[in-house]
Amino acid sequence: MLGHSMKILCPFLIFFIAGALGVALPPPTNQPGQKELTEKEVRDGERKLLSRIRKLTFAGKRSGEGYFSADGKMLIYQSERLADNPFYQIFQLDLETGDNKLVSTGTGKTTCSWLHPDGRKALFASSHEDPEAKSKQEAELEFRESGKVRKYSWDYDEEYEIYEKNLETGKLRNLTKAKGYDAEGCYSPDGKLIVFSSNRQAYEGKLSEEKKKIFARDKSYFSDIYLMNADGSNLRRLTDVPGYDGGPFFSGDGSKVCWRRFSENGHQAEIFTMNLDGSSQRQLTALGKMSWAPFFHPSGEYLIFSTNVHGFQNFELYLVDAAGSKEPVRVTYTDGFDGLPCFHPDGKSLAWTSNRGTTRQSQIHLASWNHETALRLLGEAEEISQNKESDETNTLEAKELSVSIEADDARHHVEYLASKELEGRFTGTKGARKASRYVADQFSSYGLEPAGEKEDWFQSFPYTKGVKLGKQNSLAALGEESASYEMDKDWRPIIFSESGKTPARGMVFAGYGLQTPKSGEWPEYDSYVHLDVKEKWVMVLRYLPNGWEKKRRDKFWSHAALRKKAAVARDKGAAGIVFVTGPNAKDRKELVRFVSDSSAGISLASISVADKVADGLFTAAGKDLKETHDALDKGDPAMGFPLKEVSLEAEIELIREKGIGRNTLGWLRAGKEPTKFFLVLGAHVDHVGKGQRGSRAKKKDEGKIHPGADDNASGISILLEIAQLLADLKKRGLLKMNFDLLFAAWSGEEIGLIGSGHYARELEKAVKGHDANASLPLVAYLNLDMVGRYKEKLTLHGTGSGEGWLPIIEKANVPVGLNLNPQKDSHLPTDTTSFYSRGVPILSAFTGLHHDYHLPTDTADKLNYEAAADCGRLLARITIQLLKRDDPITYKSTPAPKNRSRGRLSAYLGTIPDYAESDVKGVLLSGVAKGGPADKAGVRGGDVIIGLSDKKIENVYDYTDVISELRPEKTTPIEVFRKGKKLKLTIVPATRE
Repeated sequence: MLGHSMKILCPFLIFFIAGALGVALPPPTNQPGQKELTEKEVRDGERKLLSRIRKLTFAGKRSGEGYFSADGKMLIYQSERLADNPFYQIFQLDLETGDNKLVSTGTGKTTCSWLHPDGRKALFASSHEDPEAKSKQEAELEFRESGKVRKYSWDYDEEYEIYEKNLETGKLRNLTKAKGYDAEGCYSPDGKLIVFSSNRQAYEGKLSEEKKKIFARDKSYFSDIYLMNADGSNLRRLTDVPGYDGGPFFSGDGSKVCWRRFSENGHQAEIFTMNLDGSSQRQLTALGKMSWAPFFHPSGEYLIFSTNVHGFQNFELYLVDAAGSKEPVRVTYTDGFDGLPCFHPDGKSLAWTSNRGTTRQSQIHLASWNHETALRLLGEAEEISQNKESDETNTLEAKELSVSIEADDARHHVEYLASKELEGRFTGTKGARKASRYVADQFSSYGLEPAGEKEDWFQSFPYTKGVKLGKQNSLAALGEESASYEMDKDWRPIIFSESGKTPARGMVFAGYGLQTPKSGEWPEYDSYVHLDVKEKWVMVLRYLPNGWEKKRRDKFWSHAALRKKAAVARDKGAAGIVFVTGPNAKDRKELVRFVSDSSAGISLASISVADKVADGLFTAAGKDLKETHDALDKGDPAMGFPLKEVSLEAEIELIREKGIGRNTLGWLRAGKEPTKFFLVLGAHVDHVGKGQRGSRAKKKDEGKIHPGADDNASGISILLEIAQLLADLKKRGLLKMNFDLLFAAWSGEEIGLIGSGHYARELEKAVKGHDANASLPLVAYLNLDMVGRYKEKLTLHGTGSGEGWLPIIEKANVPVGLNLNPQKDSHLPTDTTSFYSRGVPILSAFTGLHHDYHLPTDTADKLNYEAAADCGRLLARITIQLLKRDDPITYKSTPAPKNRSRGRLSAYLGTIPDYAESDVKGVLLSGVAKGGPADKAGVRGGDVIIGLSDKKIENVYDYTDVISELRPEKTTPIEVFRKGKKLKLTIVPATRE
């Protein structure tokens, strides 16, 4: 029905809504004089009548035309999701379990489905008996594989017949048996009648020559509304007007039919109603646009339909009262396609087809409906009907209340984990140990088995706690103006400095210490031109020249980093680097702050000195610091110079403290013996403590406890709820398990995925110890990271990491009802990377960043616990599906998205850094992307990159800098450290485009 089918439209409307069907069209535009709505205006507009908007279907190329069963438990719809048939087929979706089954034959074209009120039969149009059905399928598949895109059209196939299928026996029965297009049918509420659209009259041989010309151009022109008994008998024609009549539906009481009627030229369509005998035909709309797909609200007081009054390609849902006496009321506000609506039998929900979202893919959406507001907006508030809730609604709610994933339980977990007692759960601290003990106690109470070391719940791992100053730190100037300098007053080591003694060395001044290439209007800038720095101290100014325009400063901001400047000096053979703030700098904190972290060191003595120290050294050399700074701040290239008569010696002692963190691991075993493969469900339990690392707190809040309620007490709370539920189901014999299930509470995530990385690395060592070519024996890895701030959607990252995620997600979410945002991106700054980089498919749940992220204000009172519990129900249902599988999810390797904020990186190597501890300077790799440049070059996971493009690589900062200078498709040398040996290889970078 047109109201029934996205495809069954006049040629003009077909073009308009082709975008909803996946056909390439320009973006929707507003009519002249209509302003584009802001996101807030869209959100506020739709909230009047719709709430809990979510996508119901995800799998397949596209889906649409979803209609509820009489009891509201099922949805029948059409979808392109069969590999061997590019056309729509009919499917039935169980809204309580998420089970999805094929109703049609799988052959030919199908459309316009409906379920009989008794639930035992289904109605749909199909061309499967067409002798050429399969050849048409093959031709269409071949055409699509060629990459060509045809102008979308619907051929009103004369082979379409309306079929009844017995859902218990599978028997099909042809109800129409007439040449011509028979489709767009539905049962009456009592199941005794079928209303449909047909152009059969055009095939009866009675057309005039003029009408034959029309028929050749537009077969829909002769379509009218017909009524017949449910067994196909007693056929009668209800309309006989030039132009396309179609998309009929019965009213809730079965007394009327609504449909849409096109003008003779097919340029416009309006909404109509009539009695079952074709009398009292009433036009409800007069918008002069394409208004179609009407559907009665069960109350009978109004209808919902779709129209493009806001733009040629922008179809929105509208309401019109049953008498057509009021101006239509707008329902949706999202640019694109919103159409084919259908109310739930209880009148409290709405299903419709939409291409909203980033993919612009047509799928079925679901939302709660506000009937009272609809009546008020239509000016009939005094006629509000007190509809009773259906038994199905109450039953579903009772089922949800009976399960063990509860909002109150989640709140209980979060309130403890985010309490002051745990002091922010920083890795290795007392608070973190209390948190991991809490998780272990919960695991034990659920009946899980310990999966840690020595038959315990915990797995320990080493990490760098931070860097502190030792006792042996000194700096002195030698020569005529000799002086000893006071620590923290005159000078201070830089956090990444190399430790040890640097004997007396001469000094040179290298301006801002920059080497930037020519770029557009800006010339090359090199502070080291003709300057000999080998075995000398290099003094440089911090920041960038004040005289550079903003665009240039933005372009080369990364070159101002202390690490970058130190790496340049190191690569030129300097003995050490001295940073000076300088008299012209706005920042008057002359000494660089020494903030303890786990940053990798650099092979160069690195210090900062106060301006008065630098000024004294300049004076001793016969130079003036202020004049030099003034000249450099003009922004023009200037040569550096030696600071004659100046010599420095230093001793630097930085102590890199080691700590021990621990993961908490528990098994839910499938049987007495371990399974060959297992599934992992994880979340990180650590946070940033009192802001030791990664805090976004302002100065007034420095040192305060960061509770980490959302990040990630929320994830742990849901992990515990899922563990409790599944363990209980297993005890009661209600959980089929073909695989063991590991629950993991990782630590060290906030300081570099240390805990999960350690687990994955140790597992990999054990596996490859038996078979060097073996992969990790994981079915998949599921992750929960920040799932407590649900507002409008739950993002599921990683759908591109393996085959078949979307159907699994779709089925799991049907009874849960979250608005999901599936994302293919699998390169994430969370524990999934420890597994995806080793060939494991992943899925990660995330409700989004917020203002309180990594602040003392991320507190337990701000979480949406009801939605968090729904997230748990969703992940539990996904887990249950995975446990029933016969084999693991098939892994897919994908490059990182090109829109990721990688700034200047245009070259792609396909390497995946590991954040584990390593005594070797360089970049340790956890893996390489299959088929990527590194893989082709022979680079392997476990290698340490120590050189690239003939430049030294000591840390990830060096690595990123060199990659930024690489040219795609140009062969370059790469040096790795593997099993105690250095290997020199060549690599051909690919482009990120």
